[in-house]
Amino acid sequence: MSDKHKKSLYRILLATLVFIVVFIIVKVSRANLVLQALLYAIPFLMAGYDVLKKAVLKISQGKVFSEHFLMSLATLGAFALSFMTGESEFAEAVFVMIFYQVGEFFEHIAEGSSEKSISELLNLRPDLVHLEVDGNISDIEPKDVQEGQVIVIRPGEKVAIDGILISGESSVDTAALTGESLPQSVQVGDQVLSGMINMTGVIRVKVLHTVENSTLSKILDLLENSSANKSKSERFMSKFAAIYTPTVVIAALVLAFLPPLLSGNFLANFPEWLSRALTFLVISCPCALVISIPLSFFGGLGASSKAGVLIKGSNYLESLANLETLLLDKTGTLTEGVFEVTALHSNDIKKEHLLHLASHVERFSSHPIAQSLREAYEKEADDCSITDVVEKSGYGITAKVNGHDVAVGNTKFMDSLGADWKTCHKVGTIVHVAIDGKYAGHIVISDCIKTDTKEALEQLRKAGVKNLVMLTGDRHEVAEKVAGELSMTDYKAELLPADKVTELENYLAQKHSRSTVGFVGDGINDAPVLARADVGIAMGGLGSDVAIEAADVVVMNDRLSKIAQAIKIARKTITIARENIAFSIGIKVLVLILASLGLANMWLAIFADVGVTVIATLNAMRTMKLT
Repeated sequence: MSDKHKKSLYRILLATLVFIVVFIIVKVSRANLVLQALLYAIPFLMAGYDVLKKAVLKISQGKVFSEHFLMSLATLGAFALSFMTGESEFAEAVFVMIFYQVGEFFEHIAEGSSEKSISELLNLRPDLVHLEVDGNISDIEPKDVQEGQVIVIRPGEKVAIDGILISGESSVDTAALTGESLPQSVQVGDQVLSGMINMTGVIRVKVLHTVENSTLSKILDLLENSSANKSKSERFMSKFAAIYTPTVVIAALVLAFLPPLLSGNFLANFPEWLSRALTFLVISCPCALVISIPLSFFGGLGASSKAGVLIKGSNYLESLANLETLLLDKTGTLTEGVFEVTALHSNDIKKEHLLHLASHVERFSSHPIAQSLREAYEKEADDCSITDVVEKSGYGITAKVNGHDVAVGNTKFMDSLGADWKTCHKVGTIVHVAIDGKYAGHIVISDCIKTDTKEALEQLRKAGVKNLVMLTGDRHEVAEKVAGELSMTDYKAELLPADKVTELENYLAQKHSRSTVGFVGDGINDAPVLARADVGIAMGGLGSDVAIEAADVVVMNDRLSKIAQAIKIARKTITIARENIAFSIGIKVLVLILASLGLANMWLAIFADVGVTVIATLNAMRTMKLT
């Protein structure tokens, strides 16, 4: 609990203690109304001086119909009513103000809890960094570090600015960025991002961005400005409160003056109807709705960020909750995006020897397929002699390996050599190999499905996503195989970025008015379709400028299961918000009717206002614990 919250609690407890003492003195001494008013004014002002002050301030700003105005009018009216009727209403007025402050206290505690994830990120910003210039180290503020400079980060220190590790190795804690508790190892050439914590070794990092453009700054800006994108529920509540508050004030005035005027004996009946009107005002204060609805969404956003999913606003949280169709890019989202050797088919030589020869021929190529062959054969650094390496664009590569002519390439290459190649029943990129002009076999290289993809897609189905559609620029046979393995609802292959937008448009045109269509991609090649979707979700957005800018939701690692988790959080958040709307309005309408009929006193009014607010706020706080 912060110092500010402690001061509020102490003030409430002290005002309550003074109120009890005053209550006992009044009961024992039977003081007259003037003395009672003076005594009760002490705990009243202790508890409510800031409410009165805010009411006056808002009136001076032209904002007359605020919750503070309603509370001030109702409680001060109770003091005035006591003198009009000769019956003390002072205790009820003081209790209303104390109970109102209790509600405010719970609200601030809840807001503080939901802001904790942001403040924890803010605390990840170190005050100083160790700048290295010509071997000398000096401590300067992060804002003064320029791109290209070198900083030293010691064990236990926070990373202030994005950079590339140029010396040393370490483990880094990425929990604040990805929600993952396991440390990651970093070595020379790896990217180190602001928001990480260096855990073990001393590392030297070459700065990639200024502090304003670093990952942590962008995330903080995203979180702090997420309230600008309000959900439909929040926008409704804002409009509702703006119309509702002046309406109930006018209704209270009518209730206070019209019945006495119509009764024919205004002076005799006015106190009773004024009491009803004041009770009406206390009940009508829309605190529960105005506080609990935004708090519910803020808590949901905070829970998502703790899980490693950044949502740019509560409107996108609402879109996630209504997600019915999800389109997913294949490469890098459903698959690893890294080519691997998945099968070896040889003729008259051993499979290992086939791979051995192919990896040696591809030794000097920078092509991704060559890289996958070299990674598959771990004994590349052997005593083999490789000479006369020639790359034929569009065909493949030839080389002499231990005196033998080895050709590695496609079917056109094999045809040009007169090698009688064979087809392969497996789907993927087929690399054919010929030795001294004779066909030796082929190697299948595929982009493998991620290990957690199937489970993640099942979680999405359980979360309520009815249609899972794969979009890819890959060949039909590859797309068909991947879609079949993953039991996708549908798939579209050989698509250009513009084609993906067209496919998305088709689904948007067919959707139900209350449902949404989402797209998941890598945030770079898929930026146009990410921007067009009802909710664009960028996978692996950690450090990607385009991902953070183009998408509405950023998964800070590449785990697809995080989306299902975010959908569950969104749906629970919406449910809690609706519970609060139904509960708050239902109770208020009921007690307002009772107050109009003279069947509700100030104590019931207190429950209808502050009691409902506390219950709704506590219910809203459940969103902060969602996982």
